[in-house]
Amino acid sequence: MTAHPLDQFRSLLCQLQEAVRAKLVTARHERSTDDLAAVAEITVADTIYQIDKVSEAVILEWFAAYWPADHPVELVMEGAEGGDAHTFPRGTAAAACEFVCILDPIDGTRNLMYDKRSAWMLAGLARRRAEGTRLGDIVVAAMTELPTTKQWASDQISGIRGCGPRGLVADRCDVRSGHREPLALRPSQATDFRHGFASIAKFFPEGKTTLARIEESLWEALYGLGQSASPVVFDDQYMTTGGQLYELMTGHDRMLGDLRPLVHAWLGLESSLVCHPYDICTCLLLDESGGLVEDPFGRPLDVPLDTTSPVSWMGYGNETLAAQVRPILQRLIREELAQNDPAPEQPS
Repeated sequence: MTAHPLDQFRSLLCQLQEAVRAKLVTARHERSTDDLAAVAEITVADTIYQIDKVSEAVILEWFAAYWPADHPVELVMEGAEGGDAHTFPRGTAAAACEFVCILDPIDGTRNLMYDKRSAWMLAGLARRRAEGTRLGDIVVAAMTELPTTKQWASDQISGIRGCGPRGLVADRCDVRSGHREPLALRPSQATDFRHGFASIAKFFPEGKTTLARIEESLWEALYGLGQSASPVVFDDQYMTTGGQLYELMTGHDRMLGDLRPLVHAWLGLESSLVCHPYDICTCLLLDESGGLVEDPFGRPLDVPLDTTSPVSWMGYGNETLAAQVRPILQRLIREELAQNDPAPEQPS
């Protein structure tokens, strides 16, 4: 990777995530599933489990020990919504910080605590804006795989905004030995969805019928359903936004999206079980890899860097795929909006 003024911070975020990964690997061999799956607290952002508390302690200790004092930073993460800012060096006023670092200590907690599938630690670093720092202000991002107990490989991807695919640093680490090998990133180059993975998130019971109806209508509009020549579009519900971005970056999936905030609003559901800015704080990595992330209406994601704002998003392997979906999806969304009363104002 070509030397860049922000590469110091990219490397620091990776080191932080490696420290968290090491602690979690140890904790999951020393403590029972029941212990780690116990509810620690319920916040406005999400339910916090004991396994989340393990990573949170490591994060605070690491920032106190290793973050450069001449670049003060404020942390934004789950469990830190109480009003007392986590700033480093300790005691720095939030307004005096140069950076805001938004974190998801474990994205995919439920996968990991039951040892079903990898979770991810996510981090995005933005220069603070006095008028309010937003997702698009993130300039450095890193994500590190948190493996299951039977898994020895952990992938890590990091990068800096504007550096393109060659600016991404991606490798696979053997958590037993520390040996690393380069990881190839290549979003799907497919021109349609036939015989590939593509889906809309339907992780929880709330709104599932509506989400499934939108998804089925999308494929019916594109290919027709029930015909002899089935398009065979596969559905994989990887219950972690970071993991979904990873699947798009590696070409495993051609399209993934999360419309739960929209659907929950239509149905009058008050649920924190949706995507938030900390869940999708590494989306710049997909953009830099050659894929794309946008809101369901084809616009850049524009949300504040916090732990509570709901985020609806769509991700694609390439522009050709996105161009096929956009007009149909937007029509389906507007039709659903028209059927639900009261409903949020339709985007222009």
